[in-house]
Amino acid sequence: MTKLKEGDKAPDFKGKDQDGNTVSLKDFSGSKLVLYFYPKDSTPGCTSQACNLRDNYDLLLSKGYKVVGVSADSEDSHRKFIKKNDLPFPLIADTGKEILKAYGVWGPKKFMGREFMGTNRTTFVIDEEGAIEEIIGKVKTKDHANQIIPTGQE
Repeated sequence: MTKLKEGDKAPDFKGKDQDGNTVSLKDFSGSKLVLYFYPKDSTPGCTSQACNLRDNYDLLLSKGYKVVGVSADSEDSHRKFIKKNDLPFPLIADTGKEILKAYGVWGPKKFMGREFMGTNRTTFVIDEEGAIEEIIGKVKTKDHANQIIPTGQE
């Protein structure tokens, strides 16, 4: 769905996390960033994905990756989701959908025969210089960390 391609410069972003802190792409300069977009806090697939990243967080950190999630949920919703699932990384509340649109992940979706606008689950791996290294569009929610760091590279 996104028009961005691997090798493109990642769109700059700025948003508030669950604690009201401003988070921007510039904060991760010099680090690899796993910027993952997901539809909704506390839904089964989104919880599986967040918990898989949580369970593999130390491995991701050891490989030089930082992790940030983004959805259109509120800061309060993110706080509850983080607390309930003991998530160690920030979640950006993009209630105005500016970041979702900049990355091209906000658009038409189908669920149970109904079409609606929503967040298309997508992960962007951004390199130390701010270029998109990889785009994961077919996210395996229960095994997402292995899509970022393939088995054998741990």
